Amino acid sequence: MAQTEYDIVVIGGGPGGYVAALRAAQQGATVCLIEMDQVGGTCLNRGCIPTKALYSTAQLYHRLQKVADHGIAVGTMALDYGQAVDRKNGIVTQLVTGISQLLKSAGVDVFVGKGSLETTGRIRFQNKSVVGHVQARSIIIATGSLPVRPSALFPSNKNILTSTEILAMKDFPATLLVIGGGYIGCEFASIFATLGCKVTIVEQLPQLLTTCDRQIVREVEKSFKDQGVTLRTGVSVDALESTAEGVMATFAGQQETFEKVLVAIGRKANLADLNLEEVGVVVENGAIQVDSRMQTSVANIYAIGDVTGGIQLAHVASYQAGIAVANALGGDQSADYRVVPSAIFTSPEVAQVGLNEAECKVQGISVEIGRFAYLASGKALCEGETRGSVKVVAEKSGGQILGATIVGEGASAMIAEIAVAMDRKMTARQLASVIHAHPTLPEIVFEAVEDVDGLAIHKAGRRRTRK
Repeated sequence: MAQTEYDIVVIGGGPGGYVAALRAAQQGATVCLIEMDQVGGTCLNRGCIPTKALYSTAQLYHRLQKVADHGIAVGTMALDYGQAVDRKNGIVTQLVTGISQLLKSAGVDVFVGKGSLETTGRIRFQNKSVVGHVQARSIIIATGSLPVRPSALFPSNKNILTSTEILAMKDFPATLLVIGGGYIGCEFASIFATLGCKVTIVEQLPQLLTTCDRQIVREVEKSFKDQGVTLRTGVSVDALESTAEGVMATFAGQQETFEKVLVAIGRKANLADLNLEEVGVVVENGAIQVDSRMQTSVANIYAIGDVTGGIQLAHVASYQAGIAVANALGGDQSADYRVVPSAIFTSPEVAQVGLNEAECKVQGISVEIGRFAYLASGKALCEGETRGSVKVVAEKSGGQILGATIVGEGASAMIAEIAVAMDRKMTARQLASVIHAHPTLPEIVFEAVEDVDGLAIHKAGRRRTRK
């Protein structure tokens, strides 16, 4: 192809990269997006979306098991996992097609190939034997991350999977070993356990979901145990060996055979063949170093998302995309990570934002805690989803909301209210002054922020009034 010059060239088409391309096009820039696979990146093709499609199937299966409580008689249920996977793939295809159309209508040129830097303003991309080059006034690197899989411990084997391979699997396993008790491991464990798989989680740290509030994690652990999931915390997998039945794992001095093994021990920045150091882009600890403007050590090169080694969340990458584009086009914006909500799609869901109680204690911040249980919610009782609670952390002096954790039905949606309140620097009392519709699950948030001052109507106990 002929050499072409663009205002911005984006390398990587995930939730950071394609959003950056569209944001730049919205502002009238000429934009090129280089993606080696499908637009949407890991999140859409091999992560967030396909996982949540299967999660939706699992949740429906879970609810159908309780229809008798509602006076509904149904026949025997049977899982067709292949059809569930086909549904998941259809959702992914629909969304990929939609993003491709958005890019086309915005005038973004999309080139399929592996991108690399030749100079600070020239990018090479290759698709099989075809090589192309483009010039750029500014470059945004958004190549994302890859699953961590140390080959010494986890040999190549069709039954030893990362999140990428388990999502492509068409057959439902009878047994599954999940190595890693972070959010990826716990989500897959929840999905497969709900659908009837015998699941074991091995986590070398003392608890699952180590970044979450301990009280909330206990609720998730109780749910796992109720589903028959075996939890082995404080334990490492010493060896994996192929057998005729699957994979034999050695941990805690014992051996057990599983049909499939999921390795979910983290993700690493995808830096392969970008030629970063050759053009002066500083890489430290396996990630591209950026400042608050998403600018690298090279003035016209920016980086966003997982490749920067920061918060590995799709919505953070999309947020950073706007920051990088604004600055690449002459602006001066800085990223602010004070309020970053996150959700973990276990059963029940977990969502959090800001600081938790333990983090406040480490930082020496005096706080008041507000709690309210789903069991006391009329809506939760009607839904038959009474497991969970909302916990709000507020500054003791003044009552400003510093963070919250929710475990329970709809947690991923309910956390948004608290995130907005935190962004507006609201106090617990100010949020409690907002009328909440009845009967709804967000009333649990309302009662929790009222409980910060000891004023929750539907919770017995000591009353305290903030002066």
